[in-house]
Amino acid sequence: MQTMGTETSLLELAARHGLELRPEGLRVDEAGLDYRVAFATDAAGTRWVLRVPRRADVSAKVADEKRILDFLAPVDGERRLSVEIPRWEVATPELVAYRLLRGAPGLTLEAESGEPVLHFDPSSPAYLESFGRLVAELHAISPEDAAAAGLVVETPGQIRDEWRRHLAEVRAEFRVAPTFVDAWTAWLDDDAFWPERPAFGHGELYPAHLLLDDDGRILSVLDWTTAKVGDPALDFALHAMMATEDQFDAVVGAYRAAGGADHPHLADRCAALAAAGPLNYAVFALVSGAEEHRATAQALLDPPAA
Repeated sequence: MQTMGTETSLLELAARHGLELRPEGLRVDEAGLDYRVAFATDAAGTRWVLRVPRRADVSAKVADEKRILDFLAPVDGERRLSVEIPRWEVATPELVAYRLLRGAPGLTLEAESGEPVLHFDPSSPAYLESFGRLVAELHAISPEDAAAAGLVVETPGQIRDEWRRHLAEVRAEFRVAPTFVDAWTAWLDDDAFWPERPAFGHGELYPAHLLLDDDGRILSVLDWTTAKVGDPALDFALHAMMATEDQFDAVVGAYRAAGGADHPHLADRCAALAAAGPLNYAVFALVSGAEEHRATAQALLDPPAA
């Protein structure tokens, strides 16, 4: 697998895939867990985004994400979504490349400390309205169409069973605090926390994956690796972790105004998904095989007593 050791090697990698990029202005972002990302310009002045997979498991998912993006792309001028999404012009296990989309990231990581930096006002009415409308557009996509396109489609029972399987796998590999085990077992056993019907969703809608205008309105959405027909609460959960109650209610209101369905116990379901964060990170650590991720996961799963 290609690694982005130097700017020269990155330019050579792009050239092997038909992209002649200028060395001037090349910028590399190492913050992503799955991809190294770079921004560069070709001789015609077109700006490009380059993504280099960090691990074999990420390379293996390139074809799946390409299938998702092709499914969501406009057809004969008809758009499924009002936002822009990447159109991959290079999609190989060693390199993904697409033309830069409109908007600026809502969140980035500070280069030295790795601390998150928010670049917009999360209480902006434009942001809250566009977020709710985006989720409504996603959830309106037909699960049958997604299945016909070869995308992942989960039934309500499969959604719950997947989390049960994750808990069993994590408990087999890590020490897990009994309080977590009890809480997650109760969550899995309570019907109120699980969807009556699945919906197509992005799965990781948080500001780092959203490109915004100056008012906070969502213009483009990145990183569709986790998109599938699954639990509709997932598309609200990451927002709920960062939002006040009023901001969460505004998003849900915009969602319903745009035709979104009523989801019982939605706020509680989002809180439960947030509480399962250490479990979710441990699953990522197992998939990645990286020792540093395993160590972080272990610390989250069995924190020292206060």
